Amino acid sequence: MKKHSLPKRILQIVIVLFGISFLTFLLTYIAPGDPVRAMYAASGTIPSEEILNQTREALGLNEPFLVQYGKWLVGCLHGDFGTSYSYSRPVLELMLARLWPTLELALCSLVLMLAIAIPLGILSATHRGGVIDYIVRGYTFFGVSMPNFWVGLLLLYVFGVQLKWLPVVSTGQGFAKMILPTITLAFVMSAKYTRQVRTAFLEELNQDYVTGARCRGIPEGKILWRHVLPNSILPLITMLGLSFGSLLGGTAVVEVIFSYPGLGNLAVDAVTNMDYPLIQAYVLWIALIYMVLNLLVDISYNRLDPRMKEGGR
Repeated sequence: MKKHSLPKRILQIVIVLFGISFLTFLLTYIAPGDPVRAMYAASGTIPSEEILNQTREALGLNEPFLVQYGKWLVGCLHGDFGTSYSYSRPVLELMLARLWPTLELALCSLVLMLAIAIPLGILSATHRGGVIDYIVRGYTFFGVSMPNFWVGLLLLYVFGVQLKWLPVVSTGQGFAKMILPTITLAFVMSAKYTRQVRTAFLEELNQDYVTGARCRGIPEGKILWRHVLPNSILPLITMLGLSFGSLLGGTAVVEVIFSYPGLGNLAVDAVTNMDYPLIQAYVLWIALIYMVLNLLVDISYNRLDPRMKEGGR
């Protein structure tokens, strides 16, 4: 990435975030239902119409759309995302409390995915057309075909209910609470990533420099590990960044299945309870994290790839 393009990318992130914030606020504004009634229903009380109107007035829900959005946007710029309707606590406090568990789950899933996908992808590529290749490709087909929630329910039933090896609910302390959610997220993602590693590895194996190295008598292992592997993994860095971003935004179903105390579980509760400030903050946070990760991946890719450096010069 050229140096003068960095401010341009940052400006693009700001513009996209502004658009996302506006659309999210608009969708929650026009969504059917009454968040005030939902708030009281969640607490188990049935207020009078007068109390409902007073609450709407106190929350500013009777003001015009642009006034509400302007006040919310100014508050966000100052780090104030409002107060949760259902939890009666600052949204920022709730989000920060749930951010680390989600990051922890995403990182563990990413590490496990890499530990599975890279060796399997290399094995499949180096044994192309053989028994190992067909076994690995069968695994990837099986993994891609199964959605996360189905894998999670199967693991929960087998290892949590039948065998009782692992906890059914992942709200406790310790590493055991993360095993089933981590495997669930890593399974499907590893199937997709294994295919990408295999394709990239096969593409590098067909390059002229590999043929030349073999003709010069360089050992096959040295060719694979010192030349082919670094060159084939490098293009996958972009996909790795996107995978981490999608993990942060796509853990909701898995977190609900295992009762994992993360951002996704919090977002589902917010949607159920019509907790608009929490929904708006969640969407904005995930969008920001996703775009920042993409920016960091682009910067690292251009620094790691010598060809990109030469192109920039």
